[in-house]
Amino acid sequence: MSPESKKLFNIIILGVSFMFIFTAFQTCGNIAQTVITNLNSTDFHGSGYTSMSIIYGVFSASNLLSPSVVAIVKPQLSMVVGGVFYSLYIAVFIQPTTWTFYTASVFIGIAAAVLWTAQGNCLTVNSDENTIGRNSGVFWALLQSSLFFGNLYVYFAWQGKTHISESDRRTVFIALTVISLVGTVLFFLIRKQEDIKAGEENPANEIPGDSSSAQNKMTRALAAFKKSIKLSFTQEMMLLSVTTAYTGLELTFFSGVYGTCIGAVNRFGSEAKSLIGLSGIFIGVGEILGGGIFGLLSKKSRFGRNPVVMLGIVVHFLAFYLIFLNMPNDAPIAPMEGTDDTAYMIPSPSVQQLPISTATTSFCSGSSSSWWLWASLAQLPSFWWSGKQQQLLLPVARTTAAFDPYTVPSPK
Repeated sequence: MSPESKKLFNIIILGVSFMFIFTAFQTCGNIAQTVITNLNSTDFHGSGYTSMSIIYGVFSASNLLSPSVVAIVKPQLSMVVGGVFYSLYIAVFIQPTTWTFYTASVFIGIAAAVLWTAQGNCLTVNSDENTIGRNSGVFWALLQSSLFFGNLYVYFAWQGKTHISESDRRTVFIALTVISLVGTVLFFLIRKQEDIKAGEENPANEIPGDSSSAQNKMTRALAAFKKSIKLSFTQEMMLLSVTTAYTGLELTFFSGVYGTCIGAVNRFGSEAKSLIGLSGIFIGVGEILGGGIFGLLSKKSRFGRNPVVMLGIVVHFLAFYLIFLNMPNDAPIAPMEGTDDTAYMIPSPSVQQLPISTATTSFCSGSSSSWWLWASLAQLPSFWWSGKQQQLLLPVARTTAAFDPYTVPSPK
């Protein structure tokens, strides 16, 4: 197998591993609030919004130190450890208690920073200026297919259910925990960079933290931390922070809030809970098509990133306007009984308006989100090749989610 084929193999394994882990985690996030709402009649009194705030707040702070951790532990082991903590967070829902729920939220925030930093490291060292667009698209399509599989099960399993029973909850989250662990194990199949480089001379892309030099681990960790801070204040990153701030906000809304709104509207009838799964499916379809298509189109210079971003803006406006027309104001914080309020459009399940409206809105949000994040993901590695050491790839696009107004500690 040639060095280039080995690098592509690594990208595919990376994408498949993340697909398994985030099949579990993103499905968990999409249904968590609905499950929690049904739990709040017991001794459990956690809040999904509070958990989300803790996760992304810790995520934000941990990104400053995660490059140092990856430099010491190495990317492959960092991703394995991160995957284990993702699995533990999901497993908490099998028999949840308030203190384990919030404690797991803290740990997964730390693990997420390490996992995504290691992912960025792995993606970068297995790419160059000519392959980063393709590799980003391949990884993104595999990652976002995770939204399809988990939510497909939720859609069929929860049809006609107005209350999520303990048996329903345990069945779903045991399955999701096992799926996440499978993805974690797959990280061991990634070929180490020194193995790939055995047959080629390409020192330009070598990572100081991964080389066998005389530097001790603490020196490498300190160097990684200093370079991360320096990168954060470069002109390119300051400009890109505007885009990443927006993607953080919209990501939080569509991954945790929108599904909760759908499940809380009583006028959606007995299909409300299953529509949460349908929403996740079409967000995933939009993400897959967006990432895959524009990853391939990136090979052609006449398809620049600016038209993609502008199209993403227009489609996102359409998605938010449809949500504005369909969702009552109190849907995000509705109690277990749901809300009987209506928005500007009154749902009519008998004419299949709900599935069509939900699918359209979710597809628009998924596709436009993938275009925004694809452009950001493909842009960041250029900082490496221009001589600026970087370890913060996708995490910076998500850390601003901690400041999303929808994730303030309110009843979810």
